[in-house]
Amino acid sequence: MGEEVSSKTEPELHCVDSVPEEHNSSVQEKELEKPEPPNDKVTPPSPAAAQDHASKKDTEESLDKDAMLARVVTEKRLALVKAWEESEKTKAENRAYKRLSAVGFWEDSKKASVEAQLKKIEENLEKKKAEYVEKMKNKVAKIHLLAEEKRAVVEAQKREEFIDLEETASKFRSRGDTPRRFFACFSG
Repeated sequence: MGEEVSSKTEPELHCVDSVPEEHNSSVQEKELEKPEPPNDKVTPPSPAAAQDHASKKDTEESLDKDAMLARVVTEKRLALVKAWEESEKTKAENRAYKRLSAVGFWEDSKKASVEAQLKKIEENLEKKKAEYVEKMKNKVAKIHLLAEEKRAVVEAQKREEFIDLEETASKFRSRGDTPRRFFACFSG
């Protein structure tokens, strides 16, 4: 029986090595704090009874240790899982933040590019507009000059006709004749 107890405690000790030192020291302190049963009996028990009592005590202690170590291992595992979960969440948040930043940067650069193209197009349109305005002003000025020339021609023709009419009227006066055309509608 004593061999079974010792074989059970040896693998448990390997588990204890994986537990942090805080837990090892607290386990050792709890073992030391356990009060020993009071010795009310003065007579020593029989050797067979002492051996049974010792083996029961060892098995109870080993079971308590096993349960406590299992609890510690479970808590440690849960703590590691929680730490891993938090770490992965943080990594995921960081990746998402990087991607969002990249998307924002991409959006800003594309907007700037489009705005630059728009500005360039507007500048070209302004240039073309200015050129067309200049052309149209030149056309208007040319039309105005042509109109002035035509007015001058019409005025010159008008003066020539007045001069011709005055000469013809003076001829009629000097001869004493009346113009035929003028009175053609009245003659009858």
